[in-house]
Amino acid sequence: MPKVQGGCLCGEVRYDGGEATGVGICHCTHCQKSSGSAFSVNVFVKSDTVNMTGEISSYPDTAESGRRVIRKFCKKCGSSLASEAEAFPGMLILKAGTLDDRSWLSPGVQAWTQSKQPWLDLGTNIRSFEKGRS
Repeated sequence: MPKVQGGCLCGEVRYDGGEATGVGICHCTHCQKSSGSAFSVNVFVKSDTVNMTGEISSYPDTAESGRRVIRKFCKKCGSSLASEAEAFPGMLILKAGTLDDRSWLSPGVQAWTQSKQPWLDLGTNIRSFEKGRS
């Protein structure tokens, strides 16, 4: 997978760095609310390989799993940028929509399908978990 590069809507926050290790979809209600959509497409990267610049705010959340998630967003425009999840230590979970180049994205897994919108069909070629993976 390619190295990540991207940023927020207004350009205040930029990031670049490590190679993506995976792409997944989350249907949990918290991701639906934070993305403003039916699900969130997430790109996993080792957190110590990514450099973020600009003013970033964070929101401590408790996921449906009961585990802690720190949601990161641009202080100026509010774009949701990334999360750090207790369930995935050492990983930065980037919001795929913030990538400069999204052409290579191909989610390999979807989680929290118990909260998936009933009108959404992503086919059967993707590993699915009713709840989280871990």
